[in-house]
Amino acid sequence: MTTEAAATFKSDAIGKAGEPVSFSVERERIAAYAAATNDGIGRHAAGDLAPPVFSIVPSFQAMGMAAMSVIPPELLGAILHGEQDFHFHQPIEPGMELETTSAPIGMRQRSSGVTVVVRSDTRDATGELVGEGYSTTFVRGAKGAEDVGDEAPEHRFDEGLREREPDAEVSQTFDADQTFRYAEASGDPMQIHLDEEFAKSVGLPGIIIHGLCTMAFTSVAVIERFTPDDPSSLRRLAVRFASIALPEQTITTKLWAAGEREGRECVAYETTSDAGAVVIKDGFAEID
Repeated sequence: MTTEAAATFKSDAIGKAGEPVSFSVERERIAAYAAATNDGIGRHAAGDLAPPVFSIVPSFQAMGMAAMSVIPPELLGAILHGEQDFHFHQPIEPGMELETTSAPIGMRQRSSGVTVVVRSDTRDATGELVGEGYSTTFVRGAKGAEDVGDEAPEHRFDEGLREREPDAEVSQTFDADQTFRYAEASGDPMQIHLDEEFAKSVGLPGIIIHGLCTMAFTSVAVIERFTPDDPSSLRRLAVRFASIALPEQTITTKLWAAGEREGRECVAYETTSDAGAVVIKDGFAEID
């Protein structure tokens, strides 16, 4: 990665929103997303209520365009999804007409690359906010970027929680075809999730699980253990993608009740794979 190439990061795009992207919510698409993430929660599986991480589906295109308004296209192969933070204002249900507007809000030079933060606002047909999302893209090895704009909201794990045992522990296993099902349901066809030879050509051991698919798995763990009677009471879900997960691996999520904030129950969590890698760090949820 050369400094000259990285110097083409477009700091003047920070704060500038792209064109809104429209999305029609269909029951079949909700059910397909639930199936693609092994989400057996009744209302999700039936397509009556969108799973939390389904929020990425109507915002994915706008979010990607916003990130690439800052990142030079020649660095596309160096991009990783670093963090994701969803704030839920109202449930996504079949029949809704949504519109998402995204803008890059900040950029930082890190020791091992560059981070770009995008904020996405999704609204319903009346203009009411349905959800907001903060997506942090990490560009490996990039240099020469300016420090400009805002950071994503904080959701760091409180290390003091490790002084006691977790309040819940959930193990889940990825299927062999998980990435193919997730790619179709989510609209994310990146080759590292679908093409074994391509994944190996960029230094990966093979096809890897989408980070957002892993996040969706952890959302099921949070809901089933802390709000099983009302999945729509989840108001925030945030993670840092720390390492890769592979098809057919088993992941284990440890969850801690982390007190209350502004009248909401907080849950902190961390997820490891059966290979011993921490795949999700700084997991955080807020529940009404």
